[in-house]
Amino acid sequence: MKKSMSILLAAVLTGSLALGGCGKSDTATTQPKADANAPVKLSITWWGSQSRHDYTNKLLSMYTAKYPNVTFQATPSGWDGYFDKISAQAAGDTMPDIMQMDYSFISTYSNNDTLADLTPYVTDKTIDLTNADQNLVNTGKVSGKLTGVVLASTGLAITYNPEVFKKAGLAMPTSAWTWADFEKDMITIHKKTGSYGQSKIDNISTFPYWVRQYGKTMYSADGTKLGYDNDSVFIDYANMLKRLQDAKALPNPDQWAQISAKGKEAEPVVTGTAGATMDWSNYGVIVSKSNPNLKIVTPPYSSTGIKALWNKPASFFSVSKSSKNQKEAAKFINWFLNDPEANKVINAERGIPVSSTVRDTLKPTLTAQQKDMFDYADIIIKNSTKADPADPAGVAEVTKALTDTVNSFLYGKTTAAQSAASFRTKSNEILGRNSK
Repeated sequence: MKKSMSILLAAVLTGSLALGGCGKSDTATTQPKADANAPVKLSITWWGSQSRHDYTNKLLSMYTAKYPNVTFQATPSGWDGYFDKISAQAAGDTMPDIMQMDYSFISTYSNNDTLADLTPYVTDKTIDLTNADQNLVNTGKVSGKLTGVVLASTGLAITYNPEVFKKAGLAMPTSAWTWADFEKDMITIHKKTGSYGQSKIDNISTFPYWVRQYGKTMYSADGTKLGYDNDSVFIDYANMLKRLQDAKALPNPDQWAQISAKGKEAEPVVTGTAGATMDWSNYGVIVSKSNPNLKIVTPPYSSTGIKALWNKPASFFSVSKSSKNQKEAAKFINWFLNDPEANKVINAERGIPVSSTVRDTLKPTLTAQQKDMFDYADIIIKNSTKADPADPAGVAEVTKALTDTVNSFLYGKTTAAQSAASFRTKSNEILGRNSK
């Protein structure tokens, strides 16, 4: 979703961060016991929209009201630049106690020994994951250590605007549609309405899905190279984007940069100037105040018939290994996950809650968008295969290489085959270097 990434992340994490991690205490269990009522200030950071910032700050106030000895130093952020800042803090050993973590980066920070292993706190039920899907819980494990507690689940989805489809004289999309159907519909929308068909196809999330349709993974099992061997996978994907762009059914990269700068609530699918967008299944919930009428459907399927969806951890809370307040951080994470009143405030904005008890509590009060998201979770399960391992170290550089090589082709500077070869060469060099 997302997201221009600086290569600072990889540079810092493979250099000074690796050295800085050597002197940290080993695990949470080595921390001395503290007075349960002693004053504690927890530093916490997360990314998201303004509405997420508002309700998260409300939650922090609720927690302090319940536990007056615990206060917070909060640093909310947008997505852009978030991990640049985290990587700099990691290098300086000044990471916050609690940080929102993404599946794409958890391996990098875990392997550089900057995140606490939260297994002891799960074992003693400080963090109670009894009612969570263990397969989802395990996505927070790296090399046998639980370095991230999953907050919610989500899945890749097409969010579409029914009114735009109606104006174009099209039937509503269904989970039976193919990429050929999708491409035809998006081009028809532009021809009939003058609007974009598809406002966004995010390479970072969509290309791994595309790769999975060929029975492959984005990265090899050991994380040292790309996981697919045939460059036709990239070529077919890039050609599809180019056809949509040339038909003016998809913004070009510069146009999209201008659009995305306005925020999700102002994206074309929300305002009615595009038929659809590719994002995660909680997109409709996030923008529901701006447009409560959006619907979601599965991404198109390829002719291979392979089920390529996966149940994705929406995000995690991680605790820094250098934190002197790991126990209190774990207590807060447990409250955030399991407290019914807290989850009424969160209101499934981050995705589908991991606790089945919380889901049952929320169901009677779900909005139409939330109900769609909950129902979509069942569709994901029926149409998914095992999630890929967490992205390997170097993913920030690979992401930049993907964006650069795709854009080079979209602007006519290279052929699709040249971009595919360039992406492979750059990615394998990056992944090989970061695995050492």
